[in-house]
Amino acid sequence: MRRRNLFRGKMLSLQQNCKRMDDKFVLRDSAEVVNRKLDLLLRTGCLLMECSADTTRIMRTLKRTIAYLGLRSEHLHLYVNYTILMVNYHDDTHSYTNFRHCKKHIIDMAVISEVSRLSWRSIAEDMTLDEYEAVLSELGMKRNRYTPWQVAIGSGFACGGFCIQFGCDWVSFFYASIAAILGFRLKMYLGKRGMNVYAGTGISAFVATMIAWLFSLLSVGSFAAYTPQFLHSGTPWHPLLACALFIVPGVPLINFVSDMLDGHIETGITRATNTLLIVGSMSFGIALAIKICGINNFVTDLSMIPHHSYWEFAIAAAISAMGFSMIYSTPKRLLLPIALGGIIAVCTRNFVNLGDSNGNIGLDQGIIIGSLAGSVLISLIITRAQHWYHTPHQCLSIPSVIPMVPGVFMYRALFAFIEMDGSVDQVLFGLNNLIKASLVILCIALGVALPHIFVHRLMANKRKQRLIDSLNERNRLQLEKEGASV
Repeated sequence: MRRRNLFRGKMLSLQQNCKRMDDKFVLRDSAEVVNRKLDLLLRTGCLLMECSADTTRIMRTLKRTIAYLGLRSEHLHLYVNYTILMVNYHDDTHSYTNFRHCKKHIIDMAVISEVSRLSWRSIAEDMTLDEYEAVLSELGMKRNRYTPWQVAIGSGFACGGFCIQFGCDWVSFFYASIAAILGFRLKMYLGKRGMNVYAGTGISAFVATMIAWLFSLLSVGSFAAYTPQFLHSGTPWHPLLACALFIVPGVPLINFVSDMLDGHIETGITRATNTLLIVGSMSFGIALAIKICGINNFVTDLSMIPHHSYWEFAIAAAISAMGFSMIYSTPKRLLLPIALGGIIAVCTRNFVNLGDSNGNIGLDQGIIIGSLAGSVLISLIITRAQHWYHTPHQCLSIPSVIPMVPGVFMYRALFAFIEMDGSVDQVLFGLNNLIKASLVILCIALGVALPHIFVHRLMANKRKQRLIDSLNERNRLQLEKEGASV
């Protein structure tokens, strides 16, 4: 009885203290503890930014982390940028300011998913700061979920899948894949040697295009008469269009549009600039290879209208989606759902895009409307599927729509500007591809983001209540532990 009375008295005292603190907030933790909490908060945000989470996802996860750390959000000011994160925490007499620099930028969907789960788990399990820091440090150490050759092979076949979407035959599919595998391995090697990322991008694109050109000689060059018939391709130039698409920065492109739509203008502009530099480096490497090979106008004249059956589109889309998932270090358990997502997105896009005007089955509404339809449909499906697989929407939606990113349109536009000789036709060709690529990217990003935004808003109260319930449960357990100790 005496222990029960002490426990009730402690709860009453805690409630009275909370009421008094509502009028005047006073930091109860020591300066060392506050600084440590702020450092953990910034480390969590930097890890998400370095792994290419969009800014809205970062802010959402950090709000849960703030609740776990016991920091009062109304006294905390957070600044999130592409390269640096800063936080200030204060009361009437104290002020603490910390900042942390983002040292690298990679794409790791597994870490984004695991950090999101950690923000919930830390509250549910009432982790100590030491336990939270240990898990966060483990996540910060990049783990290779796939071997370098597995990633290279996955990226190579992803480019081969793109080639099928452009209308090549299956012989060219393998030529594009082999060229992309070797080009990607070169890119990885140059990155490990510390070469500038844009220089490495240009060199890798140049080498991949040269290898694809060598394969084309088996079908149209002087070697064609000496090679077996099964090595001949009816579309020998298509691999040159697709072999370097492993470089196309699809995640930064979509994150850029998402950040701009959500009001994170500065971070969005930085992502857009980085994307433009990568695409420019890739275009320069491809243009140089084409000049050396002496190929005339294949970039401008080569038709990209496919004439395959939809089961072939489905196979190519699944291969591309899984291949890019491996590049993005997506957990292996998500590969099959992402492959299915890629099939739905690409086949929907093709059905709306293609039609009688180009000798295909479909609605004949054009690639812009088709890309919007495909991305909206798969995003709506994933808003439900993310709960089945307990992973953020971004980790499923972005790899699924990557096979629709218009990489060829982007570097066709840049190639036209590089080759510009003053003719009006060339200027119009470059502008046409640039505008078309921009609209397709915008539609893909809108299609991915808008359904998720609306569904998230509908579920915001439910998520908020879940967070409140988790915090109340943690407080209840803490009080029980304190009562038991008394």
